[in-house]
Amino acid sequence: MAKITIDDVIKRFGDGDDSIVAVDDVSLDIKDGEFVVFVGPSGSGKSTLMRIVAGLETQSAGDVHIGDTLVNQLGPRARDIAMVFQNYALYPNMTVEENMSFGLKMSTDMSDDEIEQKVRSAAEMMDIDMLLDNTPGELSGGQQQRVALGRAIVRDPNVFLMDEPLSNLDAKLRTEMRTEINRLQSELGVTTLYVTHDQTEAMTMGDRLVVLNHGELQQVGTPLECFYRPVNQFVAGFLGSPSMNFFDGSVEGGTLRADGFDYDLTERMQRSVNGQTDVVLGARPEDISLHDDAASSHEFEAVIDVVEPMGSISYVYLTAVNQEREETFIVEADGQRPLAEGEHVYVEIPDEDVHLFDAQTGETIHQRRLDEQAEVALEERMQTVSGSTD
Repeated sequence: MAKITIDDVIKRFGDGDDSIVAVDDVSLDIKDGEFVVFVGPSGSGKSTLMRIVAGLETQSAGDVHIGDTLVNQLGPRARDIAMVFQNYALYPNMTVEENMSFGLKMSTDMSDDEIEQKVRSAAEMMDIDMLLDNTPGELSGGQQQRVALGRAIVRDPNVFLMDEPLSNLDAKLRTEMRTEINRLQSELGVTTLYVTHDQTEAMTMGDRLVVLNHGELQQVGTPLECFYRPVNQFVAGFLGSPSMNFFDGSVEGGTLRADGFDYDLTERMQRSVNGQTDVVLGARPEDISLHDDAASSHEFEAVIDVVEPMGSISYVYLTAVNQEREETFIVEADGQRPLAEGEHVYVEIPDEDVHLFDAQTGETIHQRRLDEQAEVALEERMQTVSGSTD
């Protein structure tokens, strides 16, 4: 096991004015035994950054240390890492046992008996010991992914690197394998970097998230910290499904005037705004409620455009009655509540659940409130992760 240090890493593709910066001056300290998830949209640089750590790409500038060793000039084989790929990368003409043992035979001087023992032990851990004589073509997608994970485990590496390993699986298998990978990483205690664009995987698997966009580091923190305390509008909008709703507005006195409604700012919000005029109000669909009648100054009238029943909940798409632009926002409603397209309702955005962002920079200027118990739990989680990785 080993820590990973990424110092001022830049990766450019191409030369001169036509070059593309895929990773833009990223620095990270990943602790020994930590499970860190690189998350972001396509083209954010997350896979490129992982490939730099693996030695599959060479950075244009900056340093990478694994443990106390500078690995800039070391090839992948010398870095003592094991990588799990999106497409499994199994040898189709080899059995499961041969696939799992191949790396050990090529890179170690272990005896055949020792290799066989390690392979069988890993296969039992992955619940594929009955498949050792099968070839990959005889296995399901989930079984092939277990073989790929088992092949990494037998290496007993300092670092696991996983590049979207679950994206080819169906929804049920993805859920099962998320749990399996979490359990394995906890048992083995190996430093793990995991790349995904799936925010559910990111939120449920990592000790910390590294949120990237256009090659730039946006935020590093625990999943709950990034969800409840986003540093900017991008992070707030990327994490959460459906995404956070954003309403552009201008502040006049103690009121935010948005397209279609006015929103009275609390004293706490006004202190956060501190004289700024162009502000974006953010509220998550699950925090907004629907009423038949107006009951507070934080309500406005809207018309229902679309209702998506999801079982216990429904996603309701609405448009403010008086807004000029035809832009919808989303509310999560009780699935048993009868709602119809074209129906008029009153929308309440509770002031304690509101985020405010600078309209020019996207930086967060006001965070939502959490109740006391949730605030304590969030702080304890952040301290636990920080303390366990120091």
